[in-house]
Amino acid sequence: MPTTRSSELLRRASDVLPGGVNSPVRAFRAVDGDPVFIAAAKGAELVDVDGNRYVDYVGSWGPMIAGHAHPKVVAAVTEAMAKGSSYGAPCPGEVDLAEEIRSAYPSMQMLRLVSSGTEAVMGALRAARGFTGRDLVVKFEGAYHGGADYLLVKAGSGMATFGAPDSAGVPAAIAGTTLVLPWNDADALKQLFDARGSSIAALILEPVVGNMGCVPPANGFLELTRELTQAAGALLVFDEVMTGFRLAYGGAQQRFGITPDLTTLGKIIGGGLPVGAYGGKREIMQKISPLGPIYQAGTLSGNPLAVAAGLANLSLLREPGVYEKLEQSSALLASDIEAAAKSSTVPVVVQRVGSMLTPFFSAKPVRSWADADSCDRAKFGKFHRALLDNGVYWPPSQFEAGFVSLAHGPEERARTQKALSAAFAAI
Repeated sequence: MPTTRSSELLRRASDVLPGGVNSPVRAFRAVDGDPVFIAAAKGAELVDVDGNRYVDYVGSWGPMIAGHAHPKVVAAVTEAMAKGSSYGAPCPGEVDLAEEIRSAYPSMQMLRLVSSGTEAVMGALRAARGFTGRDLVVKFEGAYHGGADYLLVKAGSGMATFGAPDSAGVPAAIAGTTLVLPWNDADALKQLFDARGSSIAALILEPVVGNMGCVPPANGFLELTRELTQAAGALLVFDEVMTGFRLAYGGAQQRFGITPDLTTLGKIIGGGLPVGAYGGKREIMQKISPLGPIYQAGTLSGNPLAVAAGLANLSLLREPGVYEKLEQSSALLASDIEAAAKSSTVPVVVQRVGSMLTPFFSAKPVRSWADADSCDRAKFGKFHRALLDNGVYWPPSQFEAGFVSLAHGPEERARTQKALSAAFAAI
């Protein structure tokens, strides 16, 4: 496909933006390629600046569960925009959205709207530390919870170590307040809580990991996190920025039947506009300013455009049969990838939970970051480039989940099947 205009835009962007992008994964460096610049999107399709069309499985990294530019979302934002784009004051829509979220997530007895998933996680963990009076946070290796300094850490050796900075510019003293464990390792989790439980403010996790590819929890693992945190007086924080309203209307906590103390949301609750939320037990959230001593604020929190888009998006997900359709479409995509992979000698394991999935270029299932890190990234890169050349836009990293939307139908499936055959032939 010709990408002349994308190449020129990348050249210009590289002079004014680091790497020519405003978020690192967009640079396509993990797949040894260059990004295409998108001009428009509709339904399940993207159109780049050169006029090339792609079946989209990125979905703006999750929020476009109803498809791009859905008429109901467009109408809601247009109506809201005519009334003003920002007030810096309370508006009715933010109350409506908060009530709708609480009805779907009973564990979020009170919540606060913010402007991004990163901000939601920062607020939730500050609340956890302020409520418990403890400093330490536990996360899992390979899980991404936004760009806060104390979460940009990698695992050490042994059952758990103090985190080491995983990014320049992160002070070691700040990273040292985070402990890192391997995902799905029940023994390591038990050992850590036996040794340090009384010092831990919160355990944060993605109930289905999406930022090292789609990696579900092992049987009983989420239940164990709930048991151990409760016994230690620590808070269990579900980062549902990705899984929220995607795995079920009530997210992963509905799907798995686990009730956390705090939850973070983003992506789908904004319908494509910047928004996030954090919330949980009333006694925790009543410690947030202006009721309590835990400060958090944001000029654009509860933005009228974002809440309008979010309310419209959520109304589409309440329609009958929505999650059954997503499940069916995603299962068909997974089976199509597996069928195409059989035509090659390349081992591929497809992992899926609901409408998020990842083909891992591995001979064995991926259960942890160590497993994901052993996948054949070079082959994934060839796979990705071939898909792009054949009109399918897949996440440009082996360590990102793909997403299916309600807009994916038989036509998109046929186009994808053809591209998959070409991609595996090219590896």
